[in-house]
Amino acid sequence: MGDIIKPETLANWLEKDELTIIDVRSDLLNPDEGEIAYKKNHIPGAHYLHLTKDLSGEVRKHGGNHPLPDKNAFTGKLSEIGVTMEKPIVIYDTKNEMFAARAWWLLKYYGHNKTYLLDGGFDAWVKAGYEVTDQLPEKVHSTFTPQMDKTMVVSMEDVKNHQQQHTILIDSRSRERYLGESEPLYKKAGHIPGAKNYFWQDVLVEDGSWKTPEQLKEHFAAIPKQKEVIVSCGSGISACPNIVALKQAGFNNVKLYAGSFSDWISYEENEVVKGE
Repeated sequence: MGDIIKPETLANWLEKDELTIIDVRSDLLNPDEGEIAYKKNHIPGAHYLHLTKDLSGEVRKHGGNHPLPDKNAFTGKLSEIGVTMEKPIVIYDTKNEMFAARAWWLLKYYGHNKTYLLDGGFDAWVKAGYEVTDQLPEKVHSTFTPQMDKTMVVSMEDVKNHQQQHTILIDSRSRERYLGESEPLYKKAGHIPGAKNYFWQDVLVEDGSWKTPEQLKEHFAAIPKQKEVIVSCGSGISACPNIVALKQAGFNNVKLYAGSFSDWISYEENEVVKGE
């Protein structure tokens, strides 16, 4: 089975299997919106993880706007909602957005290989006519012991040397931001030298569902599969859908620059390119 499941699969699992469901709906400009929506209605049994409080760490001078969470804090949060290596995890956001992919990547990074994304997210679940609730689930405590795979992430120095290492660097932001024509979030506009632009939303079809593995292979056809691929964005969030998509397309050597552009520009000496 791949990493993406349909609402009907989740509905069957809810009837038969013990699993953990995690709601990570959010908004980059107002991260609390997702938790407000969760408290109104969510998939039965779903726990909530917050983008900035749970899925990101404390912002410092370097590390980007959404650094990876503190290991002890994140492990404690997973234990608090009953996560174990044995139980499958299903993660969703509103549609197919960057937040579920970020949580999916984090769980994989922490060694949980039974982690799945709900295709179409909460909206697809509702559209299919399945039950929602405002009842908060009971917290079933566990002891989650991470098995972190630190080969999945790279540093700023790795990115700085990527061209000498013949590594492919992807920028997942919109074309306008990549070219430096627009930058709503940061003090500098443009992209990291050598980065190729693959906008994260282009891995989805018009109705918002994930493209098929065959479509994704075609989408990434210009990238040699034997190469190491580093994926970046603004702050390590929207890079994650591209990582999901690359995995679906059969790429195995894919890594996240967690700090991404917001970390890169925190070093004054780092060059930023505008245009192609």
